[in-house]
Amino acid sequence: MGHWLQRNIIEPGKLPLLLALTAFVLTFLITRVVTRLIRAGKGPFGNVKAGGVHIHHVVPGVVLSVLGGFGAVASSRHGFGAACFAVVFGMGAGLVLDEFALILHLDDVYWSEEGRKSVEVVVLTAALVGLMLAGFSPFGVNDMGRAELQDRGNVISTVAVNFLFSLAVLSKGKARMAIFSVIVPFVGLIGLVRVARPGSPWARRFYRRRPRARAKSVLRAYHHDRRWSGPRRRFQDWIGGKPTPTPALPPR
Repeated sequence: MGHWLQRNIIEPGKLPLLLALTAFVLTFLITRVVTRLIRAGKGPFGNVKAGGVHIHHVVPGVVLSVLGGFGAVASSRHGFGAACFAVVFGMGAGLVLDEFALILHLDDVYWSEEGRKSVEVVVLTAALVGLMLAGFSPFGVNDMGRAELQDRGNVISTVAVNFLFSLAVLSKGKARMAIFSVIVPFVGLIGLVRVARPGSPWARRFYRRRPRARAKSVLRAYHHDRRWSGPRRRFQDWIGGKPTPTPALPPR
């Protein structure tokens, strides 16, 4: 483990990326715990206000992201400074993306159905950065033998081919499958074989004159969403908390 960490993380300069990802995930999880405690009225935590204005945590998140981003640009990939700025940037990104839905809607939708977008964006971001971190990059690695260089070349070639598969899967409207198919080719093959989602670029291009394919696409999407919407919602509720139910409108 120590040798792998040295060769694939520290030597090619990926340690700041690892620290940023760790800080990003931990900041998001801690923030969600604190906000859920505030919502439940438990613990010593409370909303931050200044002059009667509720200061959302996206504000310090932007400040930390700016400081960490500019600091990372000004420093190298190695050294104590790069590690510190990576942690600061990861913390800022975690705070900002935790309120991604607020930025998108320009409204306080943190505990609403629209607020679920923040959890989805955080999970997808962590997955993407994790895939980048897990890649075997030969650049910056010194003293490689022919066998190790060939192994890394094979891995990079495989990832490149998988990336092309993932683009095709993405054109079918399957974003999550496209992300994970970069590393797991079998996921991409499943996405390529299955029918595209309605409204996707693939469906608009290839199903335009195929009414049966369009009908099958709509039916498959309906059954898929009906089957997986429940587990997806429970997973999002477990991570980010249940949204506040919208009160029903009184009858006219």
